[in-house]
Amino acid sequence: MDFSTALNISASGLAAERTRVDLAASNLANAESTRGADGQPYRRRDPVLTSAPFSQQLGAAIGEPAPVGVKVTDIVEDASPGRRVYSPDHPDADEEGFITLPNVDPIHEVVNLVSAQSGYDANATAIETLETMAQHALDIAR
Repeated sequence: MDFSTALNISASGLAAERTRVDLAASNLANAESTRGADGQPYRRRDPVLTSAPFSQQLGAAIGEPAPVGVKVTDIVEDASPGRRVYSPDHPDADEEGFITLPNVDPIHEVVNLVSAQSGYDANATAIETLETMAQHALDIAR
């Protein structure tokens, strides 16, 4: 595998992890939102990640499957119901005095953030390692 392919694979991982962090942060920021632009409570969102093969020619040349990165193919809303909380004085309360809060679990979102950070760090380390290897290769060529 050449340096640019390895770099592209790690870069795809960085982009995917950034999307995961952005969505988890958005979910946390809206954890108490009772009304969105559509008038409904916010719904937590998750990315759909799929493998993305790179150059098929590279795999054929070395007799192995093509290197695979990752890409975000969709962002889906969680269809689970929100939490109902009794708050009769709230402007969004129904006839029974309940409001519906988003289906966001802060603990779940923090776990998502930590997991995404670990993946981001791993990909950043891979890029730094590639940079070091390329620099050593250039030093040897001198």
